[in-house]
Amino acid sequence: MNAVAQLFAGVAVLVHLLAFTWEVVLFERPGVHEGIFKIPSANLPATRLWSFNVGCYNLFLAAGPVLGLVLLHTGHVDAGQWLVRYGCAFMLLAGIALGVSDALALSRPRGAGRAGALAQAVPSLGALVAGLF
Repeated sequence: MNAVAQLFAGVAVLVHLLAFTWEVVLFERPGVHEGIFKIPSANLPATRLWSFNVGCYNLFLAAGPVLGLVLLHTGHVDAGQWLVRYGCAFMLLAGIALGVSDALALSRPRGAGRAGALAQAVPSLGALVAGLF
């Protein structure tokens, strides 16, 4: 797996770690739930379980490529490459699902989740495409 693919995978990991931090650690701050997620403070109790669960999901998504990169650099090249690819493919599909839910305006106004969907999908897609070369 070339350096460009590894760099994109690293960016994808950082995006998911940032999402975990916002959704689990900092969610109760108004700048996060209102500013980033557009969730009014009045709805905070009803959305806290959701944010914690989704945040952990993002942490687990990040773990796959991290372990894959560690394996890649410790002599387990095949296992590392496949784990990075699998993790990035999963991130890409999750980003597509987020984009679809945004297009359908399932929980927020249409377009409110577009940036998150792109942030989730584009780096992982970059890793997968760069990994072909």
